[in-house]
Amino acid sequence: MAMKPTLALKLGQQLRMTPQLQQAIRLLQLSTTDLELEIQEALDSNPMLEELLSDELNESEEPTSLDPPEAEPSTDQKSMDEGQISLSDPEVEGESIPDTSEEVSADIIAEELPVDSVWEDTFDDGISAANFQSSNDTDDYFDDRNSEDISIQSHLLEQINLLRLTDRDEFIALSIIDGLDNEGMLTIPLTDIMESAPVTWELEIEEVEAVLHLIQHLDPLGIAARDLGECLTIQLESLPDNTPWKQEAVTIVQQYIQQLANRDYTLIARKTRLKELQLKEVLSLILSLNPKPGSNIAANKVEYIEPDVFVSKRNNRWVVELNQKSAPRIRVNPEYVSMIKRSDNSRDNMYLKDHLQEARWFIKSLRQRNDTLLRVATKIVEFQKGFFEYGEQAMKPLVLHDIARAVDLHESTISRVTSQKYMHIPSGVYELKYFFSSHVSTSNGGEISSTAIRALIKELVSKENPGKPLSDSKIAGLLAARKINVARRTIAKYRESLLIPPSNERKQLF
Repeated sequence: MAMKPTLALKLGQQLRMTPQLQQAIRLLQLSTTDLELEIQEALDSNPMLEELLSDELNESEEPTSLDPPEAEPSTDQKSMDEGQISLSDPEVEGESIPDTSEEVSADIIAEELPVDSVWEDTFDDGISAANFQSSNDTDDYFDDRNSEDISIQSHLLEQINLLRLTDRDEFIALSIIDGLDNEGMLTIPLTDIMESAPVTWELEIEEVEAVLHLIQHLDPLGIAARDLGECLTIQLESLPDNTPWKQEAVTIVQQYIQQLANRDYTLIARKTRLKELQLKEVLSLILSLNPKPGSNIAANKVEYIEPDVFVSKRNNRWVVELNQKSAPRIRVNPEYVSMIKRSDNSRDNMYLKDHLQEARWFIKSLRQRNDTLLRVATKIVEFQKGFFEYGEQAMKPLVLHDIARAVDLHESTISRVTSQKYMHIPSGVYELKYFFSSHVSTSNGGEISSTAIRALIKELVSKENPGKPLSDSKIAGLLAARKINVARRTIAKYRESLLIPPSNERKQLF
């Protein structure tokens, strides 16, 4: 077959994401905190954008309730404020801005942007809600926010510097402090400290143990213990000699710490020859101790959550409104727009035109993001109205597809809207993903959400007899009596997600 060059026409389709669409999708998945940074960055980089003053903010947007909305003016009409340029001004811009709302909600982006449809893989069921506290709840709010984090090492170093140790003892003390974990337990053997010292010192193990004993009696008491038994023993021995049941408590933590962890009270009572009431007194003394003395010092860094949506009940209706920090508080600078000349192709004029177009794209994407977030949040409240009225046990099964169909958007868009977004309700702050859950069929043909089942398990465990805690099989039987058929393995999975220990670890004498 002869080969020769030819010309041919070929038709085809190809997905290309425009810069406007990329920007709209990126803004869509930003949290309120990240969005504030994005807006500030846009203000710093684009001279055509300016921030509205408090008396110039657009107050035309009203909270959204669950009642049928009245007719609203068009988007273009609402966007024209005093001194604010319309989003489609061909005389100034020279070309119209394509609407990205249809592109964001189109099905064609499904393959490019995968959907987080399996919530169990991305959502931690053990974290249900975040406690919301205002800055007035603590007097040290500003001090705590701007202060340096205190670690176990820094806390002990402050005390070591006051002891006037020798070079040998100071080396041992610093080595011990470096070997502590976040709970204040010593994780390195003493022989390693002895071997790491200069050879000319000829350190002996007794010297290392002496410095260790000194550190263990600093604040907090029991720090740098090598195991739990030693930590509790140090705290018990520091108590006055006339403390009731002190010696019995020392015996238990030194000899029967494993049985105590397994809550094998029968064996402990038999070995120590203590009666039930006496054993209760001893255990009460042990429980008053701190098994993790370093945990009170090495506090985790506080992460502040900024709600994206506020939900409140007004006149027996649930009202949904956006956080004002995420609302458009910027506009196109009218003075700079008046400097643009239509037929001027100079460098300065083109500079202003390009930044004007970018500014309008940014404002349009921002409004599109807030509109989508408000629509999705409103539908979630409408679907889960029982939860807002009666709590977790009234939670209904809900998946991405249900909300996507209700607001006429793609599931990938719903996934991004609910990612890192939080809703503030009277009972706390919840992530939007919290309102999505799988379902379990009931014996009468109905459905119940997994969140409601977790709430029932939590309720049953809270009401159980501490002396005879409910096993997973027993909990499954109690749920079956309510016509909720859940396997024992599923009960164990939900219980672990709630951070509830098994029945043998929940057993108590009092």
